[in-house]
Amino acid sequence: MNYFPLKLTITWIKESYKNEELTPLALAEEIVKRAEANKEKNIWIVPPSLAMMKGYIEALEDKKQSDYPLWGIPFAIKDNIDLAGVQTTAACEPYGYLPKESATVVQKLIDAGAIPVGKTNLDQFATGLVGTRSPYGEVHNALNPELISGGSSSGSAVAVALGMAAFSLGTDTAGSGRVPAALNGLVGYKPSLGAWSTKGVVPACASLDCINVFANSLEDAELVNGVARGFDEACAWSRVYDMPFKQLPKKICLAKNGVSFYGPFKAVYEKKWEEAVSRIKDLGITVEYIDYTIFQKAASILYDGPWVAERWKDLGEFVDSHLEAIFPVTKTILKSGSKPEHTAESLFSAIHELQDYRMKTKRLLKDAVLIMPTAGGTFTREEVRNNPIKTNSQMGLYTNHCNLLDLCAISIPTKMKETNLPFGITIFGLADSEGLILGAAKTFLEAEPMKVAVCGLHKKGYPLESQLVELGAHYLESTQTAAFYKLYSLDTRPIKPGMCHVGEGGKAIEVDLYDIPIAKFGDFMQNVSEPLTMGTVTLKDNEKVVGFLCENYATKAAKDITEEGKFTLTK
Repeated sequence: MNYFPLKLTITWIKESYKNEELTPLALAEEIVKRAEANKEKNIWIVPPSLAMMKGYIEALEDKKQSDYPLWGIPFAIKDNIDLAGVQTTAACEPYGYLPKESATVVQKLIDAGAIPVGKTNLDQFATGLVGTRSPYGEVHNALNPELISGGSSSGSAVAVALGMAAFSLGTDTAGSGRVPAALNGLVGYKPSLGAWSTKGVVPACASLDCINVFANSLEDAELVNGVARGFDEACAWSRVYDMPFKQLPKKICLAKNGVSFYGPFKAVYEKKWEEAVSRIKDLGITVEYIDYTIFQKAASILYDGPWVAERWKDLGEFVDSHLEAIFPVTKTILKSGSKPEHTAESLFSAIHELQDYRMKTKRLLKDAVLIMPTAGGTFTREEVRNNPIKTNSQMGLYTNHCNLLDLCAISIPTKMKETNLPFGITIFGLADSEGLILGAAKTFLEAEPMKVAVCGLHKKGYPLESQLVELGAHYLESTQTAAFYKLYSLDTRPIKPGMCHVGEGGKAIEVDLYDIPIAKFGDFMQNVSEPLTMGTVTLKDNEKVVGFLCENYATKAAKDITEEGKFTLTK
């Protein structure tokens, strides 16, 4: 195959297989090349190799694609989740062991035709939200290598963002499946506790641990969720849930207090949140502002309370006997679980306090969802190195409460194609309401705006503006293009302008900018007829947006009005 997209989606891979344009082996070879090219980003502990993938590929040869929902789909596995015959280290080599069987979820995916490509780097023992706490190196952000990737499922997120897997598995105890999604422009889906088996997962806090999926689209995440979930008698934490079906919540809850931002991009993140809130209010769902205090109090219990002792219960003996192998900041956090103040009395006190918060949360979120920023900021890797505790703590401000309150959650980008500084929101729901968070996520994503430049009858106050307004478009501003264009008054009825890109010799043309929901753009295009078309328009600040352009043939009999710099409607 001559062409591979930068990101691998399940849809593209399936279509390419169906059209016989791609084979699993060719895809595996491309993934190995990409992993080698990104070696310095510290994504992998066990990197992709043809030797690892060959057996899984051969097993697909006598299986019909139509019978296996994930036939030939490559996925990455966080290295605290077992893959049979491959070392599990949890980013601590002396801890490593060779599992004889795969984790239940991994085996389900393989049985559905998916191909494991490698084991990904993580904050050691899944302790962290920054992606820098690993002896295997700091995982670089997929979009800006100077920034953190988010943790603990750092490698899993970056592997998907850089096109080395169509989806990946992480774990999410306190936000590790959501923060890396937001920082790398992905969807991060955290099912309800027990909906996916955790058999074969190195415990962080066993009663709160959850496997999650990173994907490039909501649809891909849903497909994986459908395969991975299900009751597992071999898992003590497994629960029975119905398969979720998307439906809209009756209400969206937003915090009337407690939303703050931090880090070097604080102002940018605050603006992005304001834009997200504006979009949420336009969804047609009732919005209610609630007191966020109980969620903050619940979050503080995770690391300030006795739950850190649960980590120590599972890892303490190993840590005490292998101190030299433990990442310094990880050692500090894990050993805090052995403090004498974590008594049985303090544990029951915290359990009772938490139970009160859970009951209040159930009342607040009945038939509703809560939406918050996934993270209130981000940091450079250097900043985290210089202040590892505080920066990590800030990354979990809006995530730590989730599993303690028995919630499901999904982190989605506010702009799916943003490649500069992506921002994510998280939609939370009660454990039995996964369908509500999926429905809200779908509606929010479909309302994602795209900028459209208009220079004629769709301008503000002109006759065809109503076509935009009816589709939910919002007027942004009047501005100018770069000086690359000529403008013509076309010989049509009614008279309308045609703007052509000419490069040198052109002039800046006045245009109006609108935001239109991406999902509605196809409907808008039905109103566009030749000689007009839609293409890329460069604005005066060099921003590129979608806008009206004109086929050159139509300008031959048209009046050149370039010098006027705008189209004016005449009565």
